[in-house]
Amino acid sequence: MENSTKKGMFWSFPVSHFSYFFIWAIVSGYLTLWLEQVAKLNGSEAGIVFSMMAAMSLAFQPLFGFFSDRLVMKKTLVFIILGVGVLIGPYFEWLFMPLLAATNPFVIAVITGIYLSFVLNGGVSVIEQYIQRASITNNFEFGHSRIGGSIAGAVASFLGGRLFLINPNLIFWAATVTAIVALIMFAFFDKINTENIDEVTDVTDRISMADVRHLLKLKNFWILGIFYMGASALYDVFDQQFVIFFQTFFPSVSHATTVYSNVVTIQMIIEIILMIPMPYIINKIGARNGLIIYGFITAIRIIGTALAPNWIFIVVLRLLAGFEMPLVLVSIMKYINGAFDNNLYATIYALAANFMKQISVFIFSALAGNFYDSIGFQHTYLIMGSIVLVITIIAAFFLEKEHNGINNMQTR
Repeated sequence: MENSTKKGMFWSFPVSHFSYFFIWAIVSGYLTLWLEQVAKLNGSEAGIVFSMMAAMSLAFQPLFGFFSDRLVMKKTLVFIILGVGVLIGPYFEWLFMPLLAATNPFVIAVITGIYLSFVLNGGVSVIEQYIQRASITNNFEFGHSRIGGSIAGAVASFLGGRLFLINPNLIFWAATVTAIVALIMFAFFDKINTENIDEVTDVTDRISMADVRHLLKLKNFWILGIFYMGASALYDVFDQQFVIFFQTFFPSVSHATTVYSNVVTIQMIIEIILMIPMPYIINKIGARNGLIIYGFITAIRIIGTALAPNWIFIVVLRLLAGFEMPLVLVSIMKYINGAFDNNLYATIYALAANFMKQISVFIFSALAGNFYDSIGFQHTYLIMGSIVLVITIIAAFFLEKEHNGINNMQTR
């Protein structure tokens, strides 16, 4: 494949990444405010929306992973998810409030949670695994396409607040617009080099439930899942109420909020910049080592935050998140590709990196909340960081190295 062909088969994918993750970023970033200020839901009712999003993702992710492996490079499921995403604006503008007036608030909260989980929590693994496979057939680095998703987070944060002030419903219409853009990109611009299709799947051997059952018997699959249940899940749980802890180091909430906002902006810039060289770095050190380094950095950041004497140390540690995300995003894609059978790529990604992680986030979120109240943030962070450290050490000993060759037949 000539270089010009490679370039022509790459540039549409960062736009697709941007379009989809803009939906995620702007909806998740401002949904809580909208539910409180516009829909007038109380904390319990709004919480049902997010609980249903998390709960339904546990159903959607395994199913979407299995069907993605069956479809391979066919875009049927991608189009369904993005088509449903196009309806976000109409749903919140014209359906949510009438349904809320006609029925119990908890009913509409459940419906909304299921709907958004289909597009976001469940859909993310479908979009990610498709572009990962496209990166192999088209010979580009997935991490370079994923830069579009990081930029989307920054743009959504910048535009979302302004749109919300003009008209709160505009955040959902912005999601609709970018869903349409994503549909157009996947339909007309995201081309696949079919000559390399055998590098991502055995087209003569479609997966079955027997293959999935065999996958569940592999020790390395469970080591990877446990690593994600510990290191990656606690990364998310640690960040959930971090801003509350951060505010305790400042004389006023406004001062803390300003500093925190600036730090997050710098963190996102670091993340975007590092996504450029990170694929080459992981190619040099190995995807397994990338995951292990990510685990140790996460442990250092959490434990260090618990022991930090002032907010300057905490800011430095917080900026490590800009290194963590490129590490884990690139490493997990390359690790699954190198350590397992690619015919089961989407299933492994959905189960180990999403399904098992969500279960852990659900459990640890409740426990962390109780610990914050009973023993304080510092002691809770020490416990969380210690768990990440122990799990990372276990993974360092037992997580298998990647194998040479595209299709590792250990799972078949």
